[in-house]
Amino acid sequence: MASRPLPLRPAPIEFGTDGWRGVLGVDITIERLLRVAAASAQELAFRAPKEIDSRTIVIGFDRRFLAQELAQAIASAVRGVELNPLIAATPLPTPACSWAVVNRKALGALVITASHNPPEWLGLKIKGPFGGSVEGDFTKAVEKRLLAGSRTTPIEAKTQQFDAREEHLDGLREKINLSALLKRLREMDLKIIVDSMHGTASGCISDLFGEEGSDLIEEIRVERDPLFGGFPPEPLAAYLKELIEKVKASNAAGQATVGLAFDGDGDRIAAVDENGRFCTTQVLMPLLVDYLGRANEMPGSVVKTVSGSDLMTRVAKSQGRKVLELPVGFKYIASEMLSGDVLIGGEESGGIGFGMHLPERDALFAALILLESVVDRGLPLGAYLSSLQKEFGSNSYYERIDLRLASMSSRHRLEALFKEQTPVKVANQIVKEVISIDGIKLRLGTNNWLMMRFSGTEPLLRLYCEAPTKKEALKILEWAKEYAEKA
Repeated sequence: MASRPLPLRPAPIEFGTDGWRGVLGVDITIERLLRVAAASAQELAFRAPKEIDSRTIVIGFDRRFLAQELAQAIASAVRGVELNPLIAATPLPTPACSWAVVNRKALGALVITASHNPPEWLGLKIKGPFGGSVEGDFTKAVEKRLLAGSRTTPIEAKTQQFDAREEHLDGLREKINLSALLKRLREMDLKIIVDSMHGTASGCISDLFGEEGSDLIEEIRVERDPLFGGFPPEPLAAYLKELIEKVKASNAAGQATVGLAFDGDGDRIAAVDENGRFCTTQVLMPLLVDYLGRANEMPGSVVKTVSGSDLMTRVAKSQGRKVLELPVGFKYIASEMLSGDVLIGGEESGGIGFGMHLPERDALFAALILLESVVDRGLPLGAYLSSLQKEFGSNSYYERIDLRLASMSSRHRLEALFKEQTPVKVANQIVKEVISIDGIKLRLGTNNWLMMRFSGTEPLLRLYCEAPTKKEALKILEWAKEYAEKA
């Protein structure tokens, strides 16, 4: 991967869709991180519900360069605001921190991670006492504290550790009948290949099923690599070539196989079916809605982001369910999960949450539910997805490409242009509806739309498209790419 020029000066401290992130050593420095951690901990204490009398802030970290050292450093900032830090003993998936907060009735969690961002990035995620990401009004309050210039003195001391990773896995073991699931997988003779992209979910699936399932589970890229092989640890097809090829080869050899992929901090999931087809949340969510609503007859609405596939809406409505469409960012889904009865909520980037679990993306829990859905139907993943599309009407193909921009100023210029001169035609198709919940979504017809949305943390333009054919989807995306580049 060709290196990109690093910024010469740090960006302002501003929170994106889920946390504060930036380039390590430029945006993310120990001085700035201590200030942000102290302000975040103070806000967690200030907003603590009356029923929580804890003074504990859980601290977690991923496998990135200096993540553990910086996690230990912010513990001193938490002590400096008269709160008690409790730090994970090892790198762990971010959802494990959320689980620990709920399980221990803590004030919240601070997690040193840059999630799926490029290797040179690092950041901080804030989890509330409910076990999910804090909302925008919370992070705005943190930013105000920083602008006010309040200073605290970090207090050095030995920080209490705990095995947060195993605590999370134990929680999953209580929720899922793993012995029954393993028995069904064995009956189907279905092998699982797991790619954790060198991230914190490495080894977790193997540990969950134990020695009994070792013959059915293979894990790749489990070792720690802060460079993530030179690519962002994001479960996209371009970064999962080894997994895709392994699944294809295994199935070609006569072994039914499914691939699972997790991002750098274990809150996003993708899959690879027996045909080697990369499966995003767009195709997995309809399947999960079908399984949970049909086979398990669970109640609740379906919550999706505006960039989500139309197929999940059709499956949900066939069950008489309410469907809510929200801006991109799991914090919006989490808010709905806290205020209403939600069956499942998901975003296109791989984050899925379940009403019977946490108001949080948890890729490991999602993976187990996905495997349950496959064995319930008794079909390999690809066959199940094909049957679902056939059952609910015309085909839909979902594609996404990311266009890296020269700078944040380029992003702001394009953003203004999209608002002032919204296209009326896309690839010679008339725009029938403009949806501006988040970015701009141009609806062209049934199962046919284009969405242009900027990343909340990088100078990056994300282009999404759903169309009746793959050829048409790629044509629309190429039009959008040229449109943005010429603007």
